[in-house]
Amino acid sequence: MNNRSQPKHGLQCGFTGGRQRAISGGISHGGAPCRLPVRFATLSMGLALLGAATAVQAQSTVTIYGSLDQYLNYMRSSSGARIKSLNDGEFLRSRFGVRGTEDLGDGLSAKFQLEGGLGADTGTLADTSRFFDRQTWVGLAGKFGEVRIGRQNSAVFYRGDYIDYNARTLGSVVNTFGVPSRFDNDVAYISPRVAGFLFEAHYALGESGKVSSQAVYQAGLEYLNGPFRVGYAGLRANPPATAPIRTKVKYDNFYGNYDYGAGKVYLVYIRSNNSAATAVSNNAGTVLGNTGVLMTGTVADVNRYYDIWQISADYNVTPQLRVGALWGSIKDTGHDSHGMTGAAVGGYYSLSKRTTLIAAWEMLDNEANGGFRPAGSAGVSPNFATPFDVNGRRISGVQLGILHRF
Repeated sequence: MNNRSQPKHGLQCGFTGGRQRAISGGISHGGAPCRLPVRFATLSMGLALLGAATAVQAQSTVTIYGSLDQYLNYMRSSSGARIKSLNDGEFLRSRFGVRGTEDLGDGLSAKFQLEGGLGADTGTLADTSRFFDRQTWVGLAGKFGEVRIGRQNSAVFYRGDYIDYNARTLGSVVNTFGVPSRFDNDVAYISPRVAGFLFEAHYALGESGKVSSQAVYQAGLEYLNGPFRVGYAGLRANPPATAPIRTKVKYDNFYGNYDYGAGKVYLVYIRSNNSAATAVSNNAGTVLGNTGVLMTGTVADVNRYYDIWQISADYNVTPQLRVGALWGSIKDTGHDSHGMTGAAVGGYYSLSKRTTLIAAWEMLDNEANGGFRPAGSAGVSPNFATPFDVNGRRISGVQLGILHRF
């Protein structure tokens, strides 16, 4: 068929196989302009607008995602107390999320993410005060890197996969101490990776008078070269301007891992003062909340520092089966016996890309005044809830679970 043949209704257009574009006097396909009668001009304009909308849609993506993580839990304290329960969040706390990207052209894109935690064992929200308790941010990404604003994960939290074999969840000594995970009103910049280096910075506004009052500052720097990865992630958190205790919360995390082909070896060192006594035990609380509660400047435990060491390794037995182990310690630098040692082993069997069976064992041994207790991707609930069952006690547990991602 001749591309220049006369269409019906007197519509005359030139075609050269080029991309359609709007021009003065009609619609062109790369050849002569179309000369349209009025009735066709209106129709053509509608079709053009529809085509433009379709093109925009094609440049945007929105993904609904989530996970369901359930496990049977048995734990025992050396006090004699026991826990038998069905829990949520051994490895990857149950959640529901929506994330999207829009291509703005010239390498620039808009991004967003909304994510809320769930208690799949009870069907409740992880945080009853808000649905999207984990992340709610919007940002821009390009050759310069990425800028995000809103509630989002911390620089420390993002590096969980690089810390130990179980991605810093149940059994991890690092997780037992506690990890500042996310903050409200957070402005973040994440650089592109250049010559192996990646930089990250956050500033979470305290929104309580002075700009710096109760603000949380974060930074991360990482180097990746083949099988080697080393890095730092940390934060500083200010008390209120008029607080009686002026000591800042500090959390400095130095990590490294090596991929030897059949698995990885991990090493981490952390120094922090973010642990506090509660009515439950000597170390059941934090000075700076792990999920966004800011400093009050009234907790004297902020003046006690801890050194956390942990070594870990995993091995891929088969493409479906991975096993791992770790050992670590929390040292009370004040020499008041508020520390602990811990160990864990785990196995992960993939039934598919989305579904994994998990078996785990962990043990922590508190020093005389140590008050640490197990924690998973979600808090263990119920957990040991009295000083008699936690302070100075050895706590061990075994879990069998299933994780499904969608």
